[in-house]
Amino acid sequence: MPSFLAYPLEMIPYVVVTLLIAFTIHEWAHALVALAFGDDTAKNQGRLSLNPLVHIDLFGLLMILIAGFGWAKPTPVNRFKLKKRRLGSILVTLAGPVSNLLLAMIGVGLYALFLNYAFFTYGSVTETFLMIFVQLNLVLFVFNLIPIPPLDGYQILVEFLPMSARAKLEPVERYAMLIFLVIALTPISNFTIQPIFDTVIPFVFDIILMIFGLSAF
Repeated sequence: MPSFLAYPLEMIPYVVVTLLIAFTIHEWAHALVALAFGDDTAKNQGRLSLNPLVHIDLFGLLMILIAGFGWAKPTPVNRFKLKKRRLGSILVTLAGPVSNLLLAMIGVGLYALFLNYAFFTYGSVTETFLMIFVQLNLVLFVFNLIPIPPLDGYQILVEFLPMSARAKLEPVERYAMLIFLVIALTPISNFTIQPIFDTVIPFVFDIILMIFGLSAF
């Protein structure tokens, strides 16, 4: 494996296809729920679309391949236009991560279906793709719910805070990307992000397997 890549070279096509789907559905879900609550900002900017080209940030995609984490173009949301502003804001924010959870469940469901009818063999292209598809969508689901800026989890946390606390956090939000990069790229991740991954992802995965009657994947 080239030392500058986060994934084995032969896995890159599977990872890229998965991310194109996962990022697109994630951002589209934000836009769809925002529109349902009265905010047409994303729609007017062409983001209520299943076209990956309007959602993918090329640098963010490359960062996933190189560093193991990255991002898509954030979906624009005008929270003052939302009906039931706090509830609408929370649901708009949740829509993205939940879409990745649903994609992971679809992937496991297809895996179970194909396994039951012997549509693929172990190690085949289809099986490899489904495994990566499920794994990366679970990572995106959990990762985006971590309450650090600029992730979705932070926005949800803010909605539950009093206005005085929000005001104190505004200066921090100016450095959101810097904070994110420091946490993600330094050994700090071993004590923050990684323990969450190590506990929550297997837990969620086991629940999904149980739903589909699988004991292993």
